[in-house]
Amino acid sequence: MEMEEEEENVPSDANSRVTGKILKVHIPEQKHIEATVNTTKLQEIKKIPVVCEFPDVFLEELPRLPLDRDVEFKIDLIPGMASVSRRPYRVAPDELKELKTQLQEYSSPWGCPALFVEKRDQGGKRLCVDYRPLNVVTVKNKYPLPHIDILFDQLAGAKVFSKIDLRLLPNKNQGRGYTQTAFSTRYGLYEYLVMSFGLTNAPAFFMYMMNLVFMNELDKFVVVFIDDILVYSKSEEEHEEHLRIRTPTLCQVQQVCILAKGSEFPRPHLVRGGVAVDPSKVEDVLNWKQPETVMEIRSLLGLVGYYRHFIKDFSKTAKLMTSLTKKNAKYLWDPNCEEAFTSLKNSLTSAPVLAQPDVTKPFDVYCDASDNGLACVLMQEGRVIAYASRQLRQDEANYATHVLELAAVVHTLKIWRHYLLGNTCHIYTDHKSLKYILTQPELNMRQR
Repeated sequence: MEMEEEEENVPSDANSRVTGKILKVHIPEQKHIEATVNTTKLQEIKKIPVVCEFPDVFLEELPRLPLDRDVEFKIDLIPGMASVSRRPYRVAPDELKELKTQLQEYSSPWGCPALFVEKRDQGGKRLCVDYRPLNVVTVKNKYPLPHIDILFDQLAGAKVFSKIDLRLLPNKNQGRGYTQTAFSTRYGLYEYLVMSFGLTNAPAFFMYMMNLVFMNELDKFVVVFIDDILVYSKSEEEHEEHLRIRTPTLCQVQQVCILAKGSEFPRPHLVRGGVAVDPSKVEDVLNWKQPETVMEIRSLLGLVGYYRHFIKDFSKTAKLMTSLTKKNAKYLWDPNCEEAFTSLKNSLTSAPVLAQPDVTKPFDVYCDASDNGLACVLMQEGRVIAYASRQLRQDEANYATHVLELAAVVHTLKIWRHYLLGNTCHIYTDHKSLKYILTQPELNMRQR
């Protein structure tokens, strides 16, 4: 690892170039980059060879209940908790017609209210049950879900993608239904014969089952997030081979899938040359009105903060708005807050396309610190991979300047440890005294 003095400002553009210690910034004309995932037209999906070869896997309708599985989904309740029951929600007349086609009537001490929502991509209505009362008394399954950024890191170098939606994996309760899943409607109580989404442990169990099915291919040419499967390859020939390796396994375990009709995979977006912000989320932020309550500020910062690694100096820009969310803080939306609000919007709309990291090549890290916080940029071959920043803690506000600069370096090494550990890394900082820290005979407690 090498530490060098930075002689120019840190570049903010995805195509900035670095030569030695001098940063030469070249900002080319911005061009629209179209997504390359799942661009197959809807009418052409049935003509794809792998779809034709495995008609029992790629179906539009679910033909049956799932088979019994070795691992059974269970709802374990907190000891001593009584059953929960709620009155049914009022629904529209056409939704009542839908209810008459659902499941078997059942008698149960349990009962959560149900309602319908429009299916986003398939049309029709989806029955949803408000399981919040049941989830409160359920023992939580802590099986981890994968981090989205880590999934996208696996796609470096890939050029061809297929997204597959799993239609049939939910576990069937062998020989009986799930008593606790009973839900109340205008026509009585019903229960699910399979695991229902909306249950607090459903995502964790689903992820566990998916990892079992795809374990041999995970991070080789397949990444999975709950019911979304993304197959990635470096060429069309390789991709066709990968699909043929994966699809027979789905057939063997009796899974039903559909080839994705859109280009969505859990955010952000895959584009030519890297990863970009989801355009639909950019539109949501642009249409966001001035926050009038602390809750609205938190919602905005939560949405924009999800893409903070696309935004240079995010913490610095959001500092004033964040201060309004603190306990006992007086809510005063002044011109400075409005300026920060507008700046965050503009930053997201002009966010660069981030390069995907290649662990076989060296990394460049640029660090900076000020009274407004710590900031850093991770780059490779002159392209930005990610931005990171945070506000100063209360004790850090009293640090000397050179100590703050060192804190920025430490912060960088912590958050990007999974990239930098074991790889060549050049660290650029604008405080010359830091390079002597490696020659000090003894470090104080803070420097350690």
